[in-house]
Amino acid sequence: MFPHGFFRICAASPPLEIANPARNLQHIYDQLDRTDADLVLLPELCLTGYTCGDLFLTDSLIDAAKDALLGLADLTKQVDSVVVAGLPLLVNHSLMNVAAVVSRGTIHGLVPKSYLPTYHEFYESRHFRRAGKSDPKSIQLGELEIPFGTDLIFEMGPAQIGIEICEDLWGPIPPSSYAALAGANVLLNLSASNETIGKADWRRDLVRVQSGRCLAVYAYASSGPGESTSDLVFGGHAMISENGRLLGESRRIGDGQVPEYVQSTEVTCDVDLQQIARDRRVVGTFSDACDRHAVDFRRVVLPHEPSGDGESGVTSDSSHLRELCRWIDPQPFVPSNESELDARCSEILAIQVAGLVKRLTRLPENTVLSIGVSGGLDSTLALIVTVQACDAIGWSRDRILAMVMPGFGTTSHTKTNAEVLLETLGVKMECVDIRSHCVETFRSMGHQPFGLTLEEDLEIDQFQVELTRLPDDAKDLVFENVQARMRTMLLMTRGFVIGTGDMSEQALGWSTYNADHMSMYNVNTSVPKSLVRFLVRHYASRYPETPLCGVLNRIADTPISPELLPPTKTGEIRQSTEASVGPYELHDFFLYHLIRHGFTREKILYLALHAPFEGKYSGEKIRETLDLFYRRFFTNQFKRNCVPDGPKVGSVSLSPRGDWRMPSDADSDAF
Repeated sequence: MFPHGFFRICAASPPLEIANPARNLQHIYDQLDRTDADLVLLPELCLTGYTCGDLFLTDSLIDAAKDALLGLADLTKQVDSVVVAGLPLLVNHSLMNVAAVVSRGTIHGLVPKSYLPTYHEFYESRHFRRAGKSDPKSIQLGELEIPFGTDLIFEMGPAQIGIEICEDLWGPIPPSSYAALAGANVLLNLSASNETIGKADWRRDLVRVQSGRCLAVYAYASSGPGESTSDLVFGGHAMISENGRLLGESRRIGDGQVPEYVQSTEVTCDVDLQQIARDRRVVGTFSDACDRHAVDFRRVVLPHEPSGDGESGVTSDSSHLRELCRWIDPQPFVPSNESELDARCSEILAIQVAGLVKRLTRLPENTVLSIGVSGGLDSTLALIVTVQACDAIGWSRDRILAMVMPGFGTTSHTKTNAEVLLETLGVKMECVDIRSHCVETFRSMGHQPFGLTLEEDLEIDQFQVELTRLPDDAKDLVFENVQARMRTMLLMTRGFVIGTGDMSEQALGWSTYNADHMSMYNVNTSVPKSLVRFLVRHYASRYPETPLCGVLNRIADTPISPELLPPTKTGEIRQSTEASVGPYELHDFFLYHLIRHGFTREKILYLALHAPFEGKYSGEKIRETLDLFYRRFFTNQFKRNCVPDGPKVGSVSLSPRGDWRMPSDADSDAF
C-alpha cells in the first residue's frame, strides 16, 4: 500500500474459456503475474464463465470450479495482491453464485449474490439460489472453515472491503449501501453485464452514483468477450469510481473495440482512503444514516504489509517518487476538457449574476453601483457580472459608475485597457487621479514614502519620475496601503460598492484591510485566481471579432499586479504579485486540497510532486511556496472573518458564514 491512504485496485476481465476452470485459472495467473496492485477484482463466475447454462447443474463443473478455487489460493502465495474472484459453489444442497476473497494461500471469505435476475435475457434462478437468512455462517472446504455470508467486511489496513455481485447494484437498495454504513470504504462488484445499446452509460452512472451516495470507492469488473456469444456479447467493462467521480475505466466491446483485440481488459487506479474518511466525517448525514440503518457485519482481517505514512517518499526531488496510478490535476479548479471548461464558466457566471441580481433588487431606487476598474482581471470579471445583472433586471447600464483611479503604480497599458473596456460596455466612467490625494495623506501622517521628502511645492509628475528611479527591491507598505484605502474611500462615497477581490487573494491575505478587502457585495468572493482568466476569456468568446473581445483578451494576457509600486523607467509593471507570493497555480492547488479534502501538509506536498506541472516548478520551489501558503493562510484569517457577502460558486469557499470558520489567532505549528 502507498503512504497517505492510497490503495491500489485493479479491476480486470482476463481471457476466458467457457466451462474450463483449469484454463481460466491459468489466465488469472497470467493476469496476476503482470499486475501490481493491493487488490485485484475479477468478474462474476470468472472461474467457469457466466454463460455455462445448464452445465452449472453438473457435478463435473461444480467440482472443477472448487478445485480451481483451491488452486487460486495456492497461486496467491506467489503474489502480494488480494484477489476477489467469482465461482459457482455448492452450499449445503444448493448452488450459489459467490465471490471468494483469497490471499497468501488462504480463502478468507465467501460472499453470495443477494439478487438473482430472472427477466429478459437472464434466468439465474434456474441454476442458483440467492443469499438468504438460512445461509450458514461458514462452510467447510476440505479442512478449511471459511466465513460465508453477505455480512462480511474484509479489513486490510485502512481498506474496509464490502462485496456485492452484479444485479445487487441494480436493486433499489444495494447490499453495498449497508456495508458502507457498517464502515466499508471500498465496495467491489463482480459482474457479468452484457452489452446492449446505451447500457454502458447506465452501468457507468450506477457505479459513479453508488460511490457518491456511499462516500466510498466502488470498483466494478464485468465479464469479457470470452463468454459465449450464442445470444449475448459481454464487453469486459471495468470501472473504478471514488465518491461520485469516475477515476478510470477499461476499454470494452461496444466502444469501437472488436473481440480479437480485446483478449483482456483492465483498469488500475490508486484510490484515496484518507479522502473518503475525511468526507465521511464532514458529511453529517452519513453518520445519521449509520445510526438509523445500522446492520451488524462480521470482520475478517486480511494479512498485509502496512506502509509508512507521514512524509514517506516526500522529498523536494520528485524524480524519486513512485508513480501514482491516479491523475493529480494541477489545476483542480479548472477543467482540462474544453467543453467542460466552457460549461463551468457559463455556470459560474450565471451564479454570480443571480447572486448580484437578488441583492440589487433590495436596494433603494436609483442607487448607483460603484466599482473600481483597474484594467486587471478581477475588476474586469466583477464588471462583467455587474453589467449582466443590470441587463437581467432591465436596469440601464448608466446605473453603473466605473471608477478608474490611476495611482503611482498604474501603467498606461492597464489604464488604457480599463478605459476601452468601459467605453465598449457602455457604462459611466469617472477617472480620478489619486496621487495628489495620497500625497496629502502622507503629509498629514508625517510619512516620507521610500524616505523621499515631500516638499510643499512638490509636483506630482516630477515625484512620479523620482519614484521610477527607485531600486527594484524598494518596499514601503504604507505607500501601498494609502493608495488602496484612498480608492476604497472614493468608491464608498459614490454608491453601492461591488467588490472585486477573489478567493485566492483571501486565502493569502493579499489585500489591504478595509480597502480592496471591503465592499457591499463581492461577486468574486469564491472564484479562485486560476479560474478568473478563463472566465474573462469565456465571456470574450461570446463576442468574437469585436472590440470587446479584443480588450478582454488583452486584459487576460496582462500580468497579475496590484500596481501599487511605481512602474519601471520604461513604463512596465514593476510589481508582480506572483513574484512576491509565488505562482497562483500552486496556491490554488494547495488551497483546494487543504479546504476541500483537509489533507495534511505532507500529503499536499506529496500530491503536488506527482501533479503534472510540466516541469515549471522544481521540488524545492513547490516546497517553498507551500511553506509561504501556510504562513500567509494562518496569519490572514482575521481578514477572512469579516469579508462581505458574496455567492458561493464551487465546492471550496472561505466564507465565515458557511464554509470556513477558523480562529484568527490559531497556531500553525501542527500544520
